[in-house]
Amino acid sequence: MSKAVIALAAVFVVVGAVGLGVWRDRHARELPPGIARGNGRLEATEIDVGAKYGGRITEVLVYEGDDVVPGQPLLRIDTSEEQAQLQNIEAELKRARESLDYAGQMLRVARHDLELARNIFRRSSRLVEQAAVSAEKLDRDRTELSNAVARLDAAQSRIGEAEAGIDAVAAEKRRIESVMKESVLLAPKEARVLYKLSEPGEVLPRGGKALTLIDLNDVYMILYLGEAEAGQAAIGGEARIVLDALPDLPLPARLVFVSPKAQFTPKQVETSSERQKLMFRLKAQVDPEFLRAHRGLVKPGMPGVAYVKLSPEASWPPLHR
Repeated sequence: MSKAVIALAAVFVVVGAVGLGVWRDRHARELPPGIARGNGRLEATEIDVGAKYGGRITEVLVYEGDDVVPGQPLLRIDTSEEQAQLQNIEAELKRARESLDYAGQMLRVARHDLELARNIFRRSSRLVEQAAVSAEKLDRDRTELSNAVARLDAAQSRIGEAEAGIDAVAAEKRRIESVMKESVLLAPKEARVLYKLSEPGEVLPRGGKALTLIDLNDVYMILYLGEAEAGQAAIGGEARIVLDALPDLPLPARLVFVSPKAQFTPKQVETSSERQKLMFRLKAQVDPEFLRAHRGLVKPGMPGVAYVKLSPEASWPPLHR
């Protein structure tokens, strides 16, 4: 191929690219009043599923791309050590309850002894007035009454200690049971597995990420508008998203965020002229009911254009790419 042919082909490419840019700019200018547009890609909220306590993984129950429902088991962590601890705790709890039973018996004996000592002291008090018993006998009965009161106080203290011991052991049991319960990682909501970050046999640290899910009911597009257009955009305003791959299926959406500060748009924005301007970031969230009805079609990462109503009275143009 000659250099002249190559040069001519390059000219056609440049002219074609310029023509495409001019068409897009003219198409944007031809939007009806009260309608703005911005380029972007669909995104979805990501959910990191991690281990609360850590441990060795025994099973990973899902694969990348699987759809999961709330409460579905995703991964299991070994709990053999906690099971052994739980057996020891059960034995301690049994001993603590036996101690409480014995303390209860001692308390009943102490109460009986105290009642007996009070009766003896009352009788001695009456008889000493009649000179039927000596003052020394009354003193001995008074001392025995004081001792009976002290024994009752001690028995009541042992009851409190035994109950506190049971509470401590029961709390440790609940802690271990909680660890065992948390050893099965569950899906927090309806989602799809995006990344499987761990495999059976690996040891997850405390708080370590095991899986990343995406919430397919929380899909949105980030777009950028100039000051004049962003200033008219309202939270809750209507939007429509037209994807390159689905030009005949506009996605109903609403604005859920309008940035209060301008910024230079990032590199992934499609149009170079937009990247050179200070723009305002907006977030258009796709209607969840629409997503449920088109779960297999709408996927994060798909590029497209978001159209935004700047005025409730504005009319949608024919939406297509």
